[in-house]
Amino acid sequence: MGHALEANGLWKVYQTGESVVQAVCEVSLVLQPGDMVAVMGASGCGKTTLLNILSGIDEPSAGSVSVLGSPLYGVSDNERTALRAKHFGFIFQDFNLLPVLSALENVELPLLLAGMSPQDAAARALEALERVGLADRADHRPAELSGGQQQRVAVARAVVHQPAVILCDEPTGNLDSSTSDDVMALLHDLNRTQGTTFLIVTHDQSIARACQRVVTMNDGRIVSDNPRTLEEA
Repeated sequence: MGHALEANGLWKVYQTGESVVQAVCEVSLVLQPGDMVAVMGASGCGKTTLLNILSGIDEPSAGSVSVLGSPLYGVSDNERTALRAKHFGFIFQDFNLLPVLSALENVELPLLLAGMSPQDAAARALEALERVGLADRADHRPAELSGGQQQRVAVARAVVHQPAVILCDEPTGNLDSSTSDDVMALLHDLNRTQGTTFLIVTHDQSIARACQRVVTMNDGRIVSDNPRTLEEA
């Protein structure tokens, strides 16, 4: 098995009137299967832009991204969409659950979009909800769940199709500290027991302490990429 995610020489340049903004500058990054990496930096440092490029949302001005050896750019939109659906899971600060669907329906949606039968998708989704401790809330809609429970549903949705990489954007940003700790403990457990690969964009030092590596950005560049020891993690 090759790299879970690899980026080489990424640039993202925006033209705003007469100004040129270099949001990402010559960034290269490799994630091995089973890595849990935090990307940190001040607001505006380029970490969210980098995440958008790595996830296939925002095409780079230059450079390349591959997931399990398959290029994410330089392919058709349909091919990129298929790669994203198969190999990536996403966890957002705002949960991004569909309010009219139950927890089970939210989790099984990516499986149905991938062509899995409704029966198999429902069974797999229920297993994912059991893994995050919410099987007893499968029929509840998001409005009937706490913030922490909604994020657990989002975690189940992200892992249900067993993606190569889960990309997280401030996954605990809308949670109180105790619930944040619970969600991070869940992600850490999935990383340890399932070998799930995580890239987590955050400003929270407590999240960084749960990761094996901490990548720090400033002015669009990676200024440090440091592994953490077992005692620190």
